[in-house]
Order: sequence, then C-alpha cells, then structure tokens
Amino acid sequence: MKTSRFFAVTFCLLLVTGLLSLCIGSASQASASPLRVLKILTSVNWFNGTGIADADKTARIITLIRLPRTLGAWIAGAAVAVSGAVLQGVLANPLAAPGIIGIHAGAGLLVVLCLAFLPAAAAALVLPFAAFAGALGAALLVVAIAQKTGASRITIVLSGIAVSYVLNGIIDTITTLVPDALGGYSDFRIGGLDGLTMTKIVPSACIIAAALIVLMLLTNELDVLTLGEDTAAGLGMRTAGMRILFLILSAALAGGAVSMCGMISFVGLIVPHICRRLLGAESGRLLPGCILGGAFFLNLCDLIGRLAARPYELPVGIILSLIGGPFFIALILRRHRQ
Repeated sequence: MKTSRFFAVTFCLLLVTGLLSLCIGSASQASASPLRVLKILTSVNWFNGTGIADADKTARIITLIRLPRTLGAWIAGAAVAVSGAVLQGVLANPLAAPGIIGIHAGAGLLVVLCLAFLPAAAAALVLPFAAFAGALGAALLVVAIAQKTGASRITIVLSGIAVSYVLNGIIDTITTLVPDALGGYSDFRIGGLDGLTMTKIVPSACIIAAALIVLMLLTNELDVLTLGEDTAAGLGMRTAGMRILFLILSAALAGGAVSMCGMISFVGLIVPHICRRLLGAESGRLLPGCILGGAFFLNLCDLIGRLAARPYELPVGIILSLIGGPFFIALILRRHRQ
C-alpha cells in the first residue's frame, strides 16, 4: 500500500471516529448531530474557558466529558502503538508489546503505590512520572533476565510474563491491605477511558509528546539497531546505550498511557504488525503510521464498547482483550508455521 494513501485513509478514519465519539453518548447522555458538535466546539474560547460554564447540558457533556475522552483515546492509542513498534524492533521480537513483557505491570505498580499512600492532590501530580519509572524499571528487569539466560526471542517474552505475574501479585497485595484507597482499581486494571479530564491528560500528554519527538529524530538509529547487534556495532553504534535509550522512550510512552487510561492491552501488538505489513519496516514511515493507527484503533474500540451493550458500557480494555487475544494466538501460530 502506498504510504500517502495509508496516511490519508487512516487520518480520515481518525477524524470520523473522533467526531462520532463526540456525537454519541451513553444511554444517560444526550446524543448530538455532527453540526451541533462542530458549533459547540467553535463557540468556546479554549484559552480561558469562556462559554463552557454557561452552556447547556449537552454542550457541557461534549466539552467536559466526551472531548477529553476522545483526546485521551488518541494520545494513549498513539503512545502504546509506537511503544510496541519500538520494543519489537529493539528486542528483535515480533511478540514484544508493553502489556506482554511487563511494562504495563511495572507502571501499574507505581501508580497503585501512589494512589494508596499519597494524598490525592500529590498523587495526581506525580502519577505520570511514577508510571514512567515503573515501566522503565520493568523493561530493564526483563532485558536483564533475558540476557542472563541467552536473550532469545521466546526468553524475553517468558521473562516478561513472569515479571508481570510477580508485579501483579504485589499490586494485589497492596489492594488487599489498603482496599479503601483503591476504590477504582478494578477499572484501572481493566483499562478504560471514562472519567478522563483535561487536567489528567495534560501531564501525560507532555511526556508522551516529548518521547515521540525524540523518537522521530532517532528513526535512522532505530533502523540500524534493528539490523542486529553485530551489524549495528560494526557500523559504529554503541548498541547497549542506544538500546537502553529506546527502552526509556518506550517506557515513557507506555507509562504516560497507563497513567491516563489504566493497563490497556494489545494496542502495542496489533497496530505495529498491521502498519509494518502495509508500510514496511522503515521507522520513518512505521512510527508515524503507528501514531495514526493507534489513535484510530483505540478510539474505534472505545466506540464499540459504548455501543455494543447499550444501555451498559463495556470498558475499552475488555474490547481490546476480545480482539487482541485471538490476534496474539494467530500471530503465534503464524510464527510457528514459518
């Protein structure tokens, strides 16, 4: 598929799903036509919030509930998809993804610790940074274990699964000992986009944006590293330091997404594989493709969750599991046949 056609089609689909996300609400919320949504968005002064407080109920729902939810889906979807693409390249493992090799569990552990033991105001400020630290620690631990045992592709995946179990066990222990402090933990573990606000999105979005900018500046280095450690070293690259840098950036993306939306899974596995098949493995095309594809895919799954079981609403994490589980099995079977 031509690169320009892919980006044009995906961008149009992203705009369509974004507009539908603003138009369609749950059973308890009024729906609105696209023209009504556009009129509301253009009537608000976004620099000082003028027009929101005095707006009618539908306008407040769109600007204060659905718009942050849609932007959160775009930002988190792009972040997790790019994180997965980077991990698959750096670790030379097509099964690598933030939710599979323990990065989400590491981020979740630090988030749970903040929610359990910090005041609410302080926790809100440090949450994105705590999620980043936990994600990075889990990634480095998995790589260290895999290198000790040979660093084969399957070893990395198995190490990540083992680390995830240990970290999730610690999380369960904390939630058992401090149940009152983690009333919304089940929603966090499943992964969801409801309840997002602009205040919650902005800190995570800043970390994600910084990591994406650095990654786009390092696409050539990422391509060299994916050729293999020996080849990259022969070309003069310090492979160990560069691999750690890419793990840091990947952890920043996954940690930022987890701090907003909980432990959303499979976006970092599905989207990079589809984009790689359509665009090729060159990072200069793959990463921007994952940004658009991840944003569209997570937004689409959130829409499905809102509409599939009305008047009830399924968290986006459930929809991702129902789609991603069979995809992961198919990917394993395909690799086995090869």
